[in-house]
Amino acid sequence: MCLAVPAKVEEVFEDGTARCRVGEGDAFVTACLALLEEPPQPGEYLIIHAGFALRKLDAADAEETIVVLRQMIAAVDAEYPNTPT
Repeated sequence: MCLAVPAKVEEVFEDGTARCRVGEGDAFVTACLALLEEPPQPGEYLIIHAGFALRKLDAADAEETIVVLRQMIAAVDAEYPNTPT
């Protein structure tokens, strides 16, 4: 199963892609921006699935989604403590 995740735009490139940070760590993903009506600006959030930015997301919604995803991971970890996540 694949999951679309919110990511913060760090840099937009001339080739129609953007470097985006997933969460607060050092995880980055490159997203194709071809499906967006207009390119995002650094600091904005995108919903990314399978390498494509699907839409922009406001910061409050992005933060709320990240919190919910963390809660889901914590619940799975509590239920299945020896399963890698």
